[in-house]
Amino acid sequence: MREPPDLRVKAIHPLAWVIEPLAGEASLVVRAMFGGKAVYVRGRFVLYLAAKEEPWRGVLVPTEREHHAALIADRPALRPHEILPKWLYLPEAAPTFERDAAWLVARVRAGDGRVGIEPGGAKPKRKRSR
Repeated sequence: MREPPDLRVKAIHPLAWVIEPLAGEASLVVRAMFGGKAVYVRGRFVLYLAAKEEPWRGVLVPTEREHHAALIADRPALRPHEILPKWLYLPEAAPTFERDAAWLVARVRAGDGRVGIEPGGAKPKRKRSR
């Protein structure tokens, strides 16, 4: 007798196609985070896929501010995210979204140091003295 289908199967993220070219990367890790998908390659947090309402609808690029100008020069549709300005944002509504998202994934595959951050890079908060 066949088992009934599991109706609890999670829906696939609408932007999952963006990271399909990374499927062969042995170090690829995709984790649910704040309603989106955090993408890690070689231990670095490289992309965040968001499919909510603007400004959370597209690809966020965790990167250091020192790399913003160079990445924007390469892909003008990128811009600092309005809520998380330390990261760049490629809105899904951009006319070049598919091409630019593919370019970002190619940069990740190539190990471009401008794309991604080391996880846990937040600086520890200093305790206030009383």
